[in-house]
Amino acid sequence: MSYLPSSPNLASLTGLMAKFPRCGVLLFKLLENNRSSFSPLSGDVHDLISAYVSDLNQSASCFNTHKVLTKEMGMDESIFRQLKLDIDSAQVDEKLKPLLRFVKKLTLTPSQITQADIEDIYAAGWDERALLDTVRLCALVNCMNRFALGAGIDKPALNQRPPLSHPRMLYHS
Repeated sequence: MSYLPSSPNLASLTGLMAKFPRCGVLLFKLLENNRSSFSPLSGDVHDLISAYVSDLNQSASCFNTHKVLTKEMGMDESIFRQLKLDIDSAQVDEKLKPLLRFVKKLTLTPSQITQADIEDIYAAGWDERALLDTVRLCALVNCMNRFALGAGIDKPALNQRPPLSHPRMLYHS
């Protein structure tokens, strides 16, 4: 439920957007553009990164939305527990690990990003466009997570994730 006295029963980003359409429409448009901009990041990588960043932020409804999408693409949800424990031993494509380490740092400790983090991304075969798309995606997901958490529509019970609270979001094609 939200922190908004006029709308205490709002429980999802789509509900918030319906009630206050101007509040986040540009965020959704940026996410839509990031997803459909001929990015070197495939849709499943996009959703994996979005879910992982949301999980790091403890933004349960956003995490659950993207987790469902990754499951639809055949990913096992245990991957998120693995990523939380140790990215290097997680059962994901080796090429993704530098991106995942990078978004973790960008989300939790951005001042600790170094040139070595970027060189790891390039060494894995990603180019500048992939790096910039990853930065933009991570920034947008962090912003959406904070939008949901700040409005109070993403407050999970301790140690419990709520069910999926909104459909496939406006920015999914």
